[in-house]
Amino acid sequence: MMEGVLSACYHVCPNYSNFQFDTSFMYMIAGLCMLKLYQTRHPDINASAYAAYASFAGVITVTVLGVVCGKNETWFWVIFSAIHILASLALSTQIYYMGRFKIDLGIFRRALTVVYTDCFQQCSRPLYTDRMVLLIMGNLVNWFFAFFGLIYRPRDFASYMLGIFICNLLLYLAFYIIMKLRSNERVLPIPSVCIVATAVVWAAALYFFFQNLSSWEGTPAESREKNRECILFDFFDDHDIWHFLSATALFFSFLVLLTLDDDLDMVQRDKIRVF
Repeated sequence: MMEGVLSACYHVCPNYSNFQFDTSFMYMIAGLCMLKLYQTRHPDINASAYAAYASFAGVITVTVLGVVCGKNETWFWVIFSAIHILASLALSTQIYYMGRFKIDLGIFRRALTVVYTDCFQQCSRPLYTDRMVLLIMGNLVNWFFAFFGLIYRPRDFASYMLGIFICNLLLYLAFYIIMKLRSNERVLPIPSVCIVATAVVWAAALYFFFQNLSSWEGTPAESREKNRECILFDFFDDHDIWHFLSATALFFSFLVLLTLDDDLDMVQRDKIRVF
């Protein structure tokens, strides 16, 4: 309900200040999807509801600061990029060691000790090679976002944050599916169809989203110059079709999460691989 109310606030009078109202719940949806995937293999160490929503509150607070201070303030981008990189390393450590590394202020010291011992003193091979390769790729993507923000300082901070969340959700979903296949598990036909449908419908939805039929960055007259004729029933324009298709794509996305592990329905929990 609140998502609808705050999204309506943005659509009634769209501008730079209230665009974050429309994106805040998108951060939460992406974050909850990642938590759902993580909970599937780690039901005993998954974050509590209090910790999860406190984290979302922190993210939204940072987004507000980014909208207010992120345009020209160098100090903000330095601090944000540092936090982004450190958070990526902390979460990577948590995923690589499957929750055996406690996330607290000492996590970086312990992680550096392990890296120094395994990489410099003994030159040991990674204990989980597949997981290490995938996490390195994920960290490179996040570091790219961090340095991109630090160098270019995108004006639309809310969309920048949304890009980070969406990319991390896609990376974790790809990580999950690859590790599932590497563990000799199967992706059944129904989730396979849902994955394909999700990709196709999201691609179509994004096509209509990027048509740019209006702009809150200019004057109302400048925005109206971008308007075009309605293309569906002489009533709905490209942006309306974006809403229809994105809602359908979200439905298929949730079906992917719901059915991805259907092949494990008859497998005892202590026999399921953890990754």
